[in-house]
Amino acid sequence: MDTLLVIDDEKDILNMLAHMLELEGYEVLKASTASSGKNLLEKTDVNVILTDVKLPDGNGVQLSGEFKRIRPEAEVICFTAYGNIQDGVKAIKNGAFDYLVKGDDNAKIIPLVSKAAEKSRLQYRISRLQSRVQENFGFDQVIGSSRAIKEAISLAQKVAPTLATVLLTGPTGSGKEVFAKAIHACSDRSTENFIAINCSSLGRDLLESELFGHKAGAFTGALKSKNGLFQEAHKGTLFLDEIGEMDLALQAKILRVLEAGTFIPVGDTREHQVDVRVIAATNRTLETEIASGRFREDLYYRISGFTIRLPALNERKEDIPALAERFMHYYASRINKQVTGLSPAFMKMLQEHEWKGNIRELRNVMERAVILADTPELHADLLPFNLDVAAKTGMQSGVFKLRDLEKHHIRQVLAYTDGNKTRAAELLGIGVTTLYMKIREYKI
Repeated sequence: MDTLLVIDDEKDILNMLAHMLELEGYEVLKASTASSGKNLLEKTDVNVILTDVKLPDGNGVQLSGEFKRIRPEAEVICFTAYGNIQDGVKAIKNGAFDYLVKGDDNAKIIPLVSKAAEKSRLQYRISRLQSRVQENFGFDQVIGSSRAIKEAISLAQKVAPTLATVLLTGPTGSGKEVFAKAIHACSDRSTENFIAINCSSLGRDLLESELFGHKAGAFTGALKSKNGLFQEAHKGTLFLDEIGEMDLALQAKILRVLEAGTFIPVGDTREHQVDVRVIAATNRTLETEIASGRFREDLYYRISGFTIRLPALNERKEDIPALAERFMHYYASRINKQVTGLSPAFMKMLQEHEWKGNIRELRNVMERAVILADTPELHADLLPFNLDVAAKTGMQSGVFKLRDLEKHHIRQVLAYTDGNKTRAAELLGIGVTTLYMKIREYKI
């Protein structure tokens, strides 16, 4: 049931309006002054506020903005015995839904209240959805209390409500997509699509088609037209992970979208308009890529206006216990396993390990430990390493040459990921292409 608040110092009119609206099925609250109306607003969710313009302690037109600040989802309708255009315009500017004249517009009140209540219900639904999105994907999901991560969170929280393009830098596995999702979740676009793509995972032609779409017949196999990710992310956010891996020709097209909001699908001749917020990420030093001719300087300046550097896990080791516990509880709940604690030896080894794969590596290690656990407490023997995996296994196996050590380590990681090369590359902190080259070089 929708709740209405009627504010009028004339008792007869107040009671008449309240009775009329109650007969329409609304729950009606009554107030004879602006201050008593505000007190009711602060205590109760209200869909529509009907307020007289002339009140003993205020002016309804001027109070519209204040009412909206208390209840942003509520709609305000001002009414008066002596209407004028100037007050009507001012009321709308202050956020009022409409402005009525008593007597002349009585027939309009019920349908107008119905429209205002419908709009308010929609605003409340959007607000609840945004709250759930922020709870599930907001900055509460970024674990850690170290100074480095707090600084990154602070910057991200400040830029989230804006339309600014954001560049996230930092090593592979440091949580750049988590940050991108949090920025989206805390923005005005949170109820729209968040779409992510790794620019290093596809070749140039396929990536172009994925980003911008294509017309039917644009290339062999293009049997029908397809929307690209920019169109799918319209009004929302597109996360371009590893943008430093992108082909120069595609970089020019990205720049065009950022500057003009337009693009041309593959095989098309017509420009398409799009409204997308772009968050980019890279583990490369783009200034070095520019100097080497592998990245466009104009695109760099367009995406780097607001840069946030995410620290490597080795730079925030004080956050490892909290992260490990979060992953432990998450994976234990997923497989319905009673794992509730970590032994001191287990934690000591986590904190002494050199996390080249960063948070992603820690997450994978915790998943493996939870799966293997036979007791409520995780013990050190569940870990796939002792301090430094490569160094220790190298010493144990009698491998001392750097080349042989690298080959041995890649084999171990591939065994750990059951041959999943994409996951292995993530853990190793290298690109999939680089991993394939090393596999071929070492004949693994």
